Amino acid sequence: MLKLHKQKPVAKEGLHPRNLHRARYDFEQLVGVCPELGNFVKLNQYNSRSIDFSDPEAVKTLNKALLKYFYGVNDWTIPAGYLCPPIPGRADYIHYMADLLSAGNAGIIPTGDKVKVLDIGVGANCVYPLIGNSFYGWQFVGTDIDSAAIKSAKQIIALNPHLKDAIDCRLQAQGPDIFKSVIKPNEFFDLTICNPPFHKSLQEAQAGTIKKWDNLDANKQQSTLLNFGGKTTELWCVGGEAAFISRMIHQSISLSKQCLWFSTLVSKKDTLHDVYKALKKAGVADVKTINMAQGQKISRVVAWTFLDEAEQVNWKNERWGKV
Repeated sequence: MLKLHKQKPVAKEGLHPRNLHRARYDFEQLVGVCPELGNFVKLNQYNSRSIDFSDPEAVKTLNKALLKYFYGVNDWTIPAGYLCPPIPGRADYIHYMADLLSAGNAGIIPTGDKVKVLDIGVGANCVYPLIGNSFYGWQFVGTDIDSAAIKSAKQIIALNPHLKDAIDCRLQAQGPDIFKSVIKPNEFFDLTICNPPFHKSLQEAQAGTIKKWDNLDANKQQSTLLNFGGKTTELWCVGGEAAFISRMIHQSISLSKQCLWFSTLVSKKDTLHDVYKALKKAGVADVKTINMAQGQKISRVVAWTFLDEAEQVNWKNERWGKV
């Protein structure tokens, strides 16, 4: 059974129906659980309470309040310079993946610790596991090639004792490898998720950041701040998201019987051609493309499985029980 969460009924266009952030932020309630957020809340040009979304510290404190109010995360922070993700968009990915798991399961979303999810690139923020465990009770393994990010994620878990046995964070010491050395031989996952670095170079990442600041109409020079923080491994890699996802698809072959659904965000529509080409070459059994929209931003999730229909039914019956 899904947990009951605080939510206003006003719908925000584009977000998943179960997303708790479809309503406008209620800053009075958020400040109530996170008083330090009050230092950043002011009346905007529309005479509504809001924050300066071009201020990284304000955005980080808003995230802290959202995670506490909606997901029961009592203490959350990230080191300076690390990616501070938008909570509504992260929640959308989790909810669409819950829908994916419910398909072929009589429309019932599997919940609780019988579902195990691998978060590739968990980051210092650990946001996907925090949301997925709170809302659906899923178990998570988070991996990252950045030791400082893993240290931060583990600290978040340590500060929230109820997460101790729910989220396991592991360092991927072999950079080019995505699954190798962190996944145990007899370990099974119902789902993998990933928000890959999508820029091809530092210069491209900086250009994207300048555009973001222009959209926010920031009045101060912020060219050194990438996406409100973000280390190299979070924002870009050689070949961009197309190369990263293609490598992940190729490497997923070795885990073809250890995971029900692999998935990844695909930020750029032009990347889909390379992704589908890699999936065809890998010989997957099925592919799903799920479109998502958060405000003006359009993205999509591509999911694939190596299991045929009969194998998928057996997987669900053995791990989640018959429905």
